[in-house]
Parts: sequence; C-alpha cells; structure tokens
Amino acid sequence: MLIEEERQELERRVNALTTSKRDSERAEIILLRASGLGQEEVGRRLRCSSLKVSKWTARFRRDGLEGLRDKAGRGRKGSIPTDRIEQVITKVTQPPKSRRRWSTRSMAKAVGISHSSVQRIWNANELKPHQSRVFKISNDKNFEEKFWDVIGLYLNPPDKALVLCCDEKSQCQALERTQRALPLGPGHPQTHTHDYIRHGTVTLFAALDYLQGKVFSRLEQNHTHVEWLRFLKQIHRETPKQLTLHVILDNYATHKKQEVKDWIERRNKQHQKAYGANRIQLHFTPTSSSWMNLVERFFGDISEQAISRGSFRSVRELCRSIEEYIVEHNLNPKCYVWKAKGEEILAKIKRAREKLSGN
Repeated sequence: MLIEEERQELERRVNALTTSKRDSERAEIILLRASGLGQEEVGRRLRCSSLKVSKWTARFRRDGLEGLRDKAGRGRKGSIPTDRIEQVITKVTQPPKSRRRWSTRSMAKAVGISHSSVQRIWNANELKPHQSRVFKISNDKNFEEKFWDVIGLYLNPPDKALVLCCDEKSQCQALERTQRALPLGPGHPQTHTHDYIRHGTVTLFAALDYLQGKVFSRLEQNHTHVEWLRFLKQIHRETPKQLTLHVILDNYATHKKQEVKDWIERRNKQHQKAYGANRIQLHFTPTSSSWMNLVERFFGDISEQAISRGSFRSVRELCRSIEEYIVEHNLNPKCYVWKAKGEEILAKIKRAREKLSGN
C-alpha cells in the first residue's frame, strides 16, 4: 500500500516535464502495481519486461522512494549542471520566435552546452523535435454513434452479409519521368528524376471485402455521383444476390446525391420482397475520420507498389499497372484486420480534445 505522500510524489514524477523517461517509468510501475495490476499486465502496458517490473517493485517495497534511484556507481560523475539539463528539457517546446523548432546546435548555443550533450539529453527523454505527425480530431456531433456503427461491423460482422469498405482514390497521376530510373544496388537506393511530364489522371473506385480481402474496383476519368453510381451497380452485379451489402464510406457529397439514394431505395424494395432484407446498407464514418475506413490501407499499398514509383507514358499505362496489381492482390487476398479496442480509441481522442481545449 502507498501512503498519500508517496503517491503524490510518484504522480509528480510521472507528470513532470523535467523527470527523465527512466524515472517516470519507474514511478508509473509502482503506481500501476499499487492499483492491483499484475507484473505481466504492467509490463504490457509500459512495453517493458516483467523482470524490470519485478525489480523496481521489490526495491520500492524494501527502500521506498529511495529504492527507485540508481545505486551509486564508480564511473565519472555527470559534468552538466542540473539546471542546464532542465532547460534543455523544458525549452524544447518553446523555440525562438523566428523558428518553429530547435536544432541540437541552436539549443546548445542557447543553453551553453555542447550539441552532443543536447542530443544525449533528448535521447534519454525520448524528445524528438525534428519529427511531426499529422492529425485531425473529428467535430462530428454524432461521432460516437457513427464510430460504434462502423467498428461494430469490424468486430462483429453480420451473417448473410458482406462488409465492404468503399472509397475513391482520385487524381492518380500518370507521370512520366524525364530520365530512366537508376536501379537499386548495394549501398545505393533506387532513384528517379524530380521532374516529369504529366499525361493525365484517373480515379480508382475500390470496395474492400473486409472478411475475404478481395477488392472490387473500377477506373473512371471523373468521380462524380454518376461514376459512383456506376460502381455501386457493378458491386451489385458482382456479389451474391441474396446477401446484404454493408457499405462503409465517407461523407463525400457524391455518396449522398438524390439519384444514388433513389437507386438504393429501389434495390432495397426489390430485395425486401425477395429475401426479407435490404440489399445495400450505408454506414458513414464520422467527418474527418477516414482512418476508420480500411480501404485506405489498401490505397496506401497500391500507391506505394504500383503508382508513385512508376513512370507512365500514358493514362492507359497507369491503368494497366493498377489493374495488374489488383488482379495479383485478388489471387491471394490480404485481409486488413481491425484489432484496436473501441474504448481505448475513444479514451485517446478524449485526451487529445482536452489538450486542444487547454484543460
């Protein structure tokens, strides 16, 4: 059991920006163990070995907070004052007005230590100011309802139905490089010229069968509701007639055109009479949440493997490359399996919203 003073100090170490990654992890181990979690579970959560969890738990039981410190060694003591180390850690999120981020050399000059020392401090605390990631939090008022509607199809697919992840990859460019690419070799990556000749674009419509991994596809010059409706009719023809098609898609305007709604309504009425269920059931992802549609994973693969690294002298060549990739994929379909737990995703989104709101 933890006394209140120990709990407060451990929580301070976990949350303080000036605490090293090492000390923060040790404090979090003790807090999680005190909450009743076992060694294996704590190790999984913190992505460390159960041996490490056992070691620091035992030291804390024996020596309290003092047991979480490293034992004095015989090596040379650190020569950088503690206040300089704290400056390197705390200032990393406060670059000069004229810059968007610190470099090791600019930080070293500002703090008064070597750039290699700055790099070691950043590495020890897993600080990476040179990296950035793209994100967008959905503001959809019905976010959770749509979220569980889509996630439910992944986690518990309905019987006598197909779950199809649908979208269009527009503006696939047929780019012809001005010179022949240099091949991959030992110590030399594959290269291609930075300049190119444009030969036009094509739109790839795709529907990924979630359970089987097969892809239904169609290539079109445009991506209006006319082409989208043609693709829906193609899917209708190429799938077993008795099944309901649960179509996961985004909120693009062409997906909601009245002509599309009317056609779906007619198909559903016919299917209701014949089989007692709808033929096509649409499931819209929340706005700004394309990451929930697993066909985006397929688009990433086909872009890398068949489009972005190629050189095409015409749109026809590009279309042939896309079609060949899809044929090969369907001969040995790859399933993209949803494994993330819905509750954990929502908790992560909640934390992000709290940070954005300043709470």
